[in-house]
Amino acid sequence: MNLSPGKKIYFASDFHLGAPDAATSLQREKLLVQWLDEIKTDAEEIYLVGDVFDFWFEYKTAVPKGFVRLLGKLAEIADRGIVLHYFTGNHDMWVFDYLPKEIGLTIYRGVLEKEYNGKRFYIAHGDGLGPGDKGYKFIKKVFANPVCQWLFARLHPNFGIRMANFWSGKSRLHTGSSDEKFLGEDKEWLVIYAKEVLQKKHIDYFIFGHRHLPLDISLGSNSKYINLGEWMNYCSYAVFDGEKTELKYFKK
Repeated sequence: MNLSPGKKIYFASDFHLGAPDAATSLQREKLLVQWLDEIKTDAEEIYLVGDVFDFWFEYKTAVPKGFVRLLGKLAEIADRGIVLHYFTGNHDMWVFDYLPKEIGLTIYRGVLEKEYNGKRFYIAHGDGLGPGDKGYKFIKKVFANPVCQWLFARLHPNFGIRMANFWSGKSRLHTGSSDEKFLGEDKEWLVIYAKEVLQKKHIDYFIFGHRHLPLDISLGSNSKYINLGEWMNYCSYAVFDGEKTELKYFKK
């Protein structure tokens, strides 16, 4: 498909709302709302590429408290006719039908390939892709199992959400440090994965989150790997203007 004249596509991920505490999360949420207010003037589509929330589990009649500013702003944007895409990440894989029904966004649980203005995009949160990390890949299968989800839903929300927030914090301490360093193309697992995909077909832009480090790497043959970083330290995002995709940073 082709973008409307003057319109853009925005990508952002890893907001981790709810972490590390309510006060810090609220500051980040307000900043996100400012960013959304700014980009809504020329956005045709917005991709939220996973870990929007540090933890999210939907019971049939209850969802986690909070985040009303972000959810309200997303609803306003959707009502303007801007298309919203939401990828589940490793922290919010238990998003089900609440957000699609209330806001009108579309949920994705894996890789999405799209073409805009002749450019091919390969979009995913990034968890579980590439070599290694077999332990997490096994745990992800367990968490995605409908039986396991049904069993967790039997826990009272007061206990279930508190327990899940504890383990979510443990995971974030392991992967969410501001001391993340670039490991080199030969050791960055998502770069390795992107190069494997390129052996089978051409992709202009690989767009991933999860890594918590803003990266813009040329893969040769007019292909780029872009990691969206996160909003706890970098406030980074990517934008496609119809011709090129760039990594940018939001300043207050």
